[in-house]
Amino acid sequence: MSTAMERSRERVLDYARRLRARETILGYWVIIDSPASTERLARLGYDYVCFDGQHGLLDYKGILAGMTSVDAGGESVGMVRVGANDPFLIGQALDSGAAGIIVPLVNTAEDAARAVSFAKYPPLGIRSYGPMRSQLRIGPNPADANAATVVLAMIETPQGLANVEAIAATPGIDGLYIGPSDLRISVGGATSADPAVDDAFEEAVARVLRAAESAGIAAGFHTPSGEVAAKRLAQGFTLATVSSDLIHLEQAATAHLKAARGEG
Repeated sequence: MSTAMERSRERVLDYARRLRARETILGYWVIIDSPASTERLARLGYDYVCFDGQHGLLDYKGILAGMTSVDAGGESVGMVRVGANDPFLIGQALDSGAAGIIVPLVNTAEDAARAVSFAKYPPLGIRSYGPMRSQLRIGPNPADANAATVVLAMIETPQGLANVEAIAATPGIDGLYIGPSDLRISVGGATSADPAVDDAFEEAVARVLRAAESAGIAAGFHTPSGEVAAKRLAQGFTLATVSSDLIHLEQAATAHLKAARGEG
C-alpha cells in the first residue's frame, strides 16, 4: 500500500473511531459541482466534507470528482447525504470512496436497519461487492469496510421524531443527524425558519439529543454558521456541519458588493 493510501486509510479509521467515541466532529457541506473549490475546502481542517446527493446540484460524477478532490486536499474524509434510503444509492456513494453516509427521512427503526444493511457487506448487510474506488481508501476486505463505514440517520419528520429512541438504538446506526429545516416544519412551522415554533423545535432538538446520548451514539446538527455550530456543540451535540459552499459564495459576494458601494 502506498504512503498516500496509508494516510487515507488512517484518516478514515480515525474518523470512524472519533465519531463513535462521541468526540467533536466538524464538517462542511458541498452543494455545487466544483472540484477545485472542494479541494480547497478539504485543506482547511474540517473532519469531513459532505456531498449533498439529495438536494445538491451535483450528480454521481460530481460526487466522484468531489471525492477525488477531498483526497487531494488531504485533511478531510468524504461523506454523502444520499438521495434516499436505497441500496443502489448507498452502495454507489460508498463505492465512490465515502467514509460514511447520511440517510434522509428515517422514520422508523426498520428504516434505520435497512440503511445499515444497505451500507454493510454480508454477513452484516446486503451491500453488493464492487469497490472500484473505495478500496483505495480502506482496502478490498469487506470486514474492514464494514468496520470503517459510518451510518447516520436523519431525524426530520414527525414519525422520525416519534420513533427517535428506537432509531437511535438500532444496531449499526452510528449517529443521529438533525435536518433543522424539515424538523421545524414537522413541528408546525409555516416555513423552515418560522420563529413561532421555536419552543416546540427546541423541545424536539432536546429529545433527539437525549436519544443519541442514551444510545451512546453521535448527535449531529446541520447549522448555518460556525457560531451556531459552536452553540449546538456546547449544548451537547458531538457533530456539526457548517453551512454550505453555495450559501457562503453568495454571502461573501454580497458583502464585497456592499463594501464596494460604500453601503456599510
